[in-house]
Amino acid sequence: MLLRISLILAILAGLGAGGVAYYEFSTQIPQLEKQRNDEKDAKVAEIDAHNRTKATLKKTQSDLAQTQQELADTKSELDKAVARADAQSKRADDLQTKLAKATSDLQEAQDMVAAYKASGLTPDEVVKLDKNLKDAQLQIAAINAEKTVLSRTLAHVSARLSLYEGPDNFVKLRADLRGNVVVVDPKWDFVVLNIGDVQGAVQDGEMLVSRDGKLVAKVVIRSVEKDRCIANIMPGWKLGEVIEGDVVTPAHPATS
Repeated sequence: MLLRISLILAILAGLGAGGVAYYEFSTQIPQLEKQRNDEKDAKVAEIDAHNRTKATLKKTQSDLAQTQQELADTKSELDKAVARADAQSKRADDLQTKLAKATSDLQEAQDMVAAYKASGLTPDEVVKLDKNLKDAQLQIAAINAEKTVLSRTLAHVSARLSLYEGPDNFVKLRADLRGNVVVVDPKWDFVVLNIGDVQGAVQDGEMLVSRDGKLVAKVVIRSVEKDRCIANIMPGWKLGEVIEGDVVTPAHPATS
């Protein structure tokens, strides 16, 4: 009888211990599940951050490659512009030499005509002297016209060079350059100006648009023709509506 009672007590004790253990285990399950979920979320976040870092690195490498290419292109354009400027300067020196010779020839011809009048030359000699004089005058006129075109070309090249060599990287326009807006496209924010290559307009030059002495906008020249150019209104510089007849002047005038 005592043995049976002891056995029953042992069984009851075992069941009690098992119940306590089951209760403690059951209370730990939510904590274990939460810990597992937290670790899973942390791992997902770490993978996501790693992927973003890889994407950022890839974009940075792409931007660096693009920047290096743009730098190489800019250097190439600068080298070409310098070469053109050197060639134009040499051409200007050659023209100056030709002009000096033509002027000397003209003076010589005039001296010969004066000498003829004073000494009484034959008609054939007079015709020859007159022809030489006219030829010299035509040559001087042609050289002066070519020199004007060359001077304008040199001014354009110098203005373009200022984008790369100038301290402020602005295209400098003639200080006396002045024009008007003749066409306005408000949808695409571009205007047509009545100044072109002949007047001294240069691509990438910036112009101030004003009306009655008040600033309305700033535009940048995008394409240049003989007597007109097309310009875009610069973002952030549209202080009012641009209209036909508005005056334009250089934003960065040349000092000399």
